[in-house]
Amino acid sequence: MEPLAPMRLYTLSKRHFVLVFVVFFVCFGLTVFIGIAGPNVIETSVARTDLNNSLKLKPFNLSSPPLSTYNQQLWLTCVVELDQHDVSLKKNVTMTVKVLGVVKDGSTPYVNNQVHNRTRLLSCAQKCSEIIVAHLGYLNYTQYNIFVSFEDLNKLTYTIQNITFTWKTYNPTFSQVEIWFRFVFVVLTFMVTCLFAHSLRKFSMRDWGIEQKWMSILLPLLLLYNDPFFPLSFLVNSWFPGMLDDLFQSLFLCALLLFWLCVYHGIRVQGERKCLTFYLPKFFIVGLLWLASVTLGIWQTVNEVHDPTYQYRVDTGNFQGMKIFFLVVATTYVLYLLFLIVRACSELRNMPYVDLRLKFLTALTFVVLVISIVILYLRFGAQVLQDNFVAELSTHYQNSAEFLSFYGLLNFYLYTLAFVYSPSKNALYESQLKDNPAFSMLNDSDDDVIYGSDYEEMPLQNGQAIRAKYKEESDSD
Repeated sequence: MEPLAPMRLYTLSKRHFVLVFVVFFVCFGLTVFIGIAGPNVIETSVARTDLNNSLKLKPFNLSSPPLSTYNQQLWLTCVVELDQHDVSLKKNVTMTVKVLGVVKDGSTPYVNNQVHNRTRLLSCAQKCSEIIVAHLGYLNYTQYNIFVSFEDLNKLTYTIQNITFTWKTYNPTFSQVEIWFRFVFVVLTFMVTCLFAHSLRKFSMRDWGIEQKWMSILLPLLLLYNDPFFPLSFLVNSWFPGMLDDLFQSLFLCALLLFWLCVYHGIRVQGERKCLTFYLPKFFIVGLLWLASVTLGIWQTVNEVHDPTYQYRVDTGNFQGMKIFFLVVATTYVLYLLFLIVRACSELRNMPYVDLRLKFLTALTFVVLVISIVILYLRFGAQVLQDNFVAELSTHYQNSAEFLSFYGLLNFYLYTLAFVYSPSKNALYESQLKDNPAFSMLNDSDDDVIYGSDYEEMPLQNGQAIRAKYKEESDSD
C-alpha cells in the first residue's frame, strides 16, 4: 500500500461523523432560508398590445423600462392569444426585429446596424407558448427601442385576440445579493484553501493521498467557480466577464466529475498510476463534456453579440445532434462511474481504513447528488432533458433560494471534504513516532520486538479507539 499523509477522517468517531453531516445540512439550510427570504431573480414589465385586423402587419414599437448595469441582461418575449382557447396549432411565423439603443441626447442608433429576420414556431395547445423575440447579453444603453413585425400572422385560420410583449431583466436587488454572496464564498474558499495547504505543508507531496491531491486542485477551481471577477460585469459593458464566468463554472464542474472518476478508481489501484491507462480515458470522457458545454456557451454568446435574435436551439440545425452527443457522453460517464463504484465497494469492503474513505465519500456525494437533482427538478420540472437542455429564461429561477442553494451546496461539499481529508493537529508527530523504529521500540518488550505485539496483529479500527484502549491497558500495568 502506498504511504499516505494522515487524514482527519481516520480519527473521527461516529459522533463526529454525525456532527460533520449536521453542520453540512445546517449551513446548506441557512443558504436556502436566506434565498427564500431574498428577492425574485427576474423582474418583468408587461406591454400589452390590443390588435385589430388593420394593425396585424404593422410593426410594434416597444420601449424598454429604464435599465442599469444591475439589470445585467434584457429579454423581450411575446405570447400570442387566440380567440379560441382549445385550439391545437403549430405554425412557423416570420418576424422582423430592429433593435435601437437610446443614448443620452435622445438619439436611437442601431444596435449592430441591421434588421434581423427570424422564423419562430408558434405552438398553441389551449394557450400559445412564449416566444423569445430578442436577448441582449449585456447592456450598452440605459434604454432600448425594439421594432417587431410579424409577416405570417394574417394567414392564420384563427383570429388573434391579442399579443402580449414582456420585458424581462435581472432584478437589481438580486444582483446585489448575488455580488455579496459570491464575495462571501470567495473569501471562505480562500480561507479554506489556505488552511488546507497549511495543514499539508509538512508532508511530502508524494505521501499525499489521492483525495488530498485532488482537493489541492479543486479548491482553487472552486475559487474560480465563485468568480472573484464577477463585479467586472457591472463595471465593463462587455460580453467578456459573462463568458469568463461560464468558463470558470464549466471548468470546475468538469474537474469535479473527473475527481469522482479518479478517486473511485485510484483508491483501488494503489501505487503508480500510469497516465495512458489511468488518466487518459477519464480525461477523454470528461473533456468531451467540457468541450460540448463550452462550445455551446461560446457559440451562443458570439452569435448574440452580432444578432440579439439568435437562439442556438431554434436557429441551429446541428443543435439536435449536439444534444444527442452530450447525452451519449453523459450516459457513458454515469455508467463508467457506477462501474468504478461497484468495483471499489466489492473489493475494498474488508479493508478498514480504505473502506472508511470509500463510505464517507460515497455517502456525502450521494446526498449532494440527490439535492442537486431535486433543485434541477424544481427549476425545470419534468422536461429537464427535453426543452431545457441548456438553461433558458422560460424556466428561470423563481427566487433566490434555487440560486443560493446550488452555489452553497457545492461550496459546503468541498469545505466538508477539505476538513475530513486534512491532517489533524498531531498527525505529523504520530506519523514520525510510528515510522521511526527508535521511537516505536522504546516501550516494546523483547518479546514484542521478536514476535510482534498484539497491537500490530489487530485489524485496523478507529484510531482514537485503539489509542484509548492501549492507554488504559498500559496504565493498569
